[in-house]
Amino acid sequence: MASKRDYYEVLGVDKSADKETIKKAYRKLALKYHPDRNPDNKEAEEKFKEATEAYEVLCDDQKKAVYDQYGHAGLDGMGGAGAGGFSHAFHDFSDIFGGMGGGGFSDIFESIFGGGGGFGFGGGSRRSNEGESIRCNLHIDFKEAVYGCKKDIEYNRNEPCPECKGTGGEKGSSTKTCPTCHGYGEVNTRQAFISMRTICPTCQGNGTVIDNPCHACHGTGVYKKRQSITVTIPCGVQTGRDLCLRGMGHAGKNGAPAGDFHIFVNVRADRCFEREGYDLICAVPVSVSQAILGDTVEITGLDDKKISLKVPAGTQHGEIIKVKGEGVPYDGKSRKGDLYVKVIVQIPKGINREQHKVLEEFAKLENPSRNPSVLTRDYIGG
Repeated sequence: MASKRDYYEVLGVDKSADKETIKKAYRKLALKYHPDRNPDNKEAEEKFKEATEAYEVLCDDQKKAVYDQYGHAGLDGMGGAGAGGFSHAFHDFSDIFGGMGGGGFSDIFESIFGGGGGFGFGGGSRRSNEGESIRCNLHIDFKEAVYGCKKDIEYNRNEPCPECKGTGGEKGSSTKTCPTCHGYGEVNTRQAFISMRTICPTCQGNGTVIDNPCHACHGTGVYKKRQSITVTIPCGVQTGRDLCLRGMGHAGKNGAPAGDFHIFVNVRADRCFEREGYDLICAVPVSVSQAILGDTVEITGLDDKKISLKVPAGTQHGEIIKVKGEGVPYDGKSRKGDLYVKVIVQIPKGINREQHKVLEEFAKLENPSRNPSVLTRDYIGG
């Protein structure tokens, strides 16, 4: 399978481009490659999809930040880029194509994207009766991300109306086929060179209408309720992870399926530890004598556990010591990565008379070179 092109390359913009520049670049490509302007042209269709996918990521601040740091791999599991995942781009289309004069393109594309319409390649439009998904940004500490935790979350969601049990109708009411769309839930319209399928304005995509709507929910079948849930954050989670709770989003109208609840995780940086995959990294100071003669020191791990660290004799400043099995848990906590400790040899700024005398004796025995050779570049920044 061919690798995806860089999103900035797709839109022809620099990484420093602002949102307005990104929108303008996308508008130009969308007009050029839209399938209705290029019937039976697979290449144009793919370019349109590619441009829309790129815009959907680069116009979203969180997805853009993840993409800029980790590339395409970082977007895995975020519920974003990919065929059929252009919700953000669709929502903003009326803004992108606004101001073109006469309201033509603004009205047309708002009908397509803002109203949930479909494309010739889209395989059908989304029914508006299905419940919308809900997004939540959750900030957790570094330690909580490494070892997992539980978080209480409160949010508002639409639930089935208790009066009509989600049917949208009063007791004894009945439904009949929508006279506008004849039960399809969609109507076909055409404006300029664009063919559109839009949600039926009469039945809102349900295909049927209720002869006696519920007095409590006015026929929608839902009402707003405050929801409290406890979420288990798995160990090893990283920034950008999408924890999806199926069916915990807004309830659908007239008994349609509920949407999902997406929790996007953001991990705060730790003061002492960093992470690379399942490994942890930290730095520990040792004295000159410990580095020269070797020693065993006790350090405190991220989980507050005491770890015995053996510093070999002759350890150099900046040298890395590996402690096996003290990293990030994975495979259900049955396995762990490793801990990598960077040794920082501390040179004392002030010494007493006795220490000075001992070091002078050591210097005589060491016989240091007065004309050292310049080292290779490998040592720079070490």
